[in-house]
Amino acid sequence: MGEEEPRPSTWEKDYYIHAHAPNEQRVFSGYKREGRWRPGKWLVFVSRKDVDEVWEKIRAATEAGRLGISAKVSTAKPNPLSTNPEKHVICVYTPDWTDEADVMRVREELRRLGITGKIPYKSDEDTLKGKYAATGHRRIAKYYA
Repeated sequence: MGEEEPRPSTWEKDYYIHAHAPNEQRVFSGYKREGRWRPGKWLVFVSRKDVDEVWEKIRAATEAGRLGISAKVSTAKPNPLSTNPEKHVICVYTPDWTDEADVMRVREELRRLGITGKIPYKSDEDTLKGKYAATGHRRIAKYYA
C-alpha cells in the first residue's frame, strides 16, 4: 500500500475506506436513467491480520475497473453493526442485484483474487431496511457463492 493510503487494520478515523471504479458515475447515471439502479454487494469477511493485503487486491481491481462499481472495507474503528470486532468486511458493489450474470462475473473476479470460499451477496435494499445479522436477521443473502 502507498504511504498515503490508510490501512484498514489500523485506521480509526472513519468506519470505512472506499475505492471507486473509473466508470462508477457513468454506470450509476445509466442505471438510474433506465430504472435499473438496484445495487448490492458481495460481503468478504477477513481477519484483522489479513485485511490490509486482501483490501489492497480488491481496491486495485476496483480502481482498474475489473470488479464492480465500488468497494469499501471496514476499519479498526469499533462499529456497533459488527458481529465480530476481530473481523473486517469488504463490500464489493454491483449496480443491479437482479443482473445475475454481472453479479457472478464479479464473483469470478474475486475468486481470481484469492477469495475462494463461499461468500454472501446482499442487496442494498435489505441494508436500507436494517437487515443485519447483528440485529438478528437471517437468510438475508440474495446469492451465496
